[in-house]
Amino acid sequence: MASDFIHSVFCRSVFCRSVFCSSVFSSSVFRFFALLWLSFGCFDDVEAQPIPVRIAQENGMWTLTRDGKPYEIKGAGGHVHMAHVVATGGNSLRTWGIERAQHILDSAHELGLSVMLGFWMGHERHGFDYDDTLAVREQFRHFAAAVDRFKNHPALLIWGIGNEVDLFYSNIRVWSAIQDLAAYIHQVDPHHPTSTVTAGLDSMEVHWINTMAPDIDILGVNTYGDLASAVSKIKIFGWNKPYVITEWGPNGHWEVAKAPWGAPIEQSSESKYETYLERYTQYIAANPLKSCIGSYAFLWGQKQETTESWYGLFDVANRPTRSIDALEQGWKKGVALSGTGPRVTSIRILDESMAPSPSAGNQESKKGVQHSISQRYIQAYGGQRIKAEVQLLEPLSESYRFQWKILPEATNTGAGGDFEQSLNPAALRIKGSRSPQAEIDLPSAEGAYRLYVYVVDEQQKSGYANLPLYVLPKAMNPANHQRFRWSNPSLSSPSYLQ
Repeated sequence: MASDFIHSVFCRSVFCRSVFCSSVFSSSVFRFFALLWLSFGCFDDVEAQPIPVRIAQENGMWTLTRDGKPYEIKGAGGHVHMAHVVATGGNSLRTWGIERAQHILDSAHELGLSVMLGFWMGHERHGFDYDDTLAVREQFRHFAAAVDRFKNHPALLIWGIGNEVDLFYSNIRVWSAIQDLAAYIHQVDPHHPTSTVTAGLDSMEVHWINTMAPDIDILGVNTYGDLASAVSKIKIFGWNKPYVITEWGPNGHWEVAKAPWGAPIEQSSESKYETYLERYTQYIAANPLKSCIGSYAFLWGQKQETTESWYGLFDVANRPTRSIDALEQGWKKGVALSGTGPRVTSIRILDESMAPSPSAGNQESKKGVQHSISQRYIQAYGGQRIKAEVQLLEPLSESYRFQWKILPEATNTGAGGDFEQSLNPAALRIKGSRSPQAEIDLPSAEGAYRLYVYVVDEQQKSGYANLPLYVLPKAMNPANHQRFRWSNPSLSSPSYLQ
């Protein structure tokens, strides 16, 4: 029971992000949990021979080898659906922490996958103090024990020391802590290179790693919409060793256009497919001469982060999405796909009339639904019925299944992938919820929501789109015989404008 308790504490964050990610720890509390965790023997002994991994430079180009053979990382960030990684053409997994490390390494090895094993170093933004020498020392001991435990595992590829410790930080002593662990790894493990991972690419972080953590062999960069820029600047910023793109995918929720009430506008599954394919072929696979040794696509799984679909390569029902088709095309390099998922491009609002837009000044509508010209967001009145249709690039198939729903807009959004609570659908009447067109009775309460549609084919592959939706007060609806006036905020403007 005690060991189960410790395991639950260290695993409560999503996808191997450790306890640092979800609570503020004093040095004494950290020391207690770290020592208690180790004392219960969460790791089984590994009696195996390591597979040597090397980095080498020749003619100005860095390469990674495994067991003496060139090894291009075709990686997935996450540790679920491992067999699907293999089927898609991938060869490696990435973790952010060491929870369940033994099981992950063993399972990966059985499938022929390697693992970039991450150490979730404490974050300043979560309360870890790198001026607290006792806490830093206990953190070192904690991860050094993991190095000793797993250094000979045949699935191990790279040590990942820290993930985005530079996000909202000020204390550069974190790099000294990373250096101490990297130096220890070089002392006891001659077979596996070290890495650390930054949030995007910044010239000062490259400088601090070069000067304060020289035992880091490989730089990991998490980057989304800025991938092309990061790849072009990494050498300019002074990094002359190999690098790996450790997180990449669609445009980040902080990088996109927003609805007037601040809701970020998410790409459809088809748009993400195009993004993944373009970014992999143009900026990752095409750049070995720039010392890119591979990448880990984010996220091999599903999680709530701004929306339920923004980063997951699988949907909420664990079905593969179109983005995985893009990875398969890239990883298998021209091999024909076994089948593609539904090619969903958007949601179209069918109502002919337009409701007033806050950007359009003082105007009225006849019936009440307003959406942007490109239909990237919509506004309507509480309790109103709207008609919506999913748009696809191919003809509708009789095998397709449809699901429509409305969720409240997330308000508990974090930063850096911090845990967010999943959202529950609004209880609504939806006529045609299993068809390409639906009539939806909107919530009566004013507020920000999001309209979703999922399309699933006979292979259980999923395509989707969503639209930010703002429900205006019923009192503003001209159909209720109340004149619409922007000049009276208490009556006529949504709360986000007041």
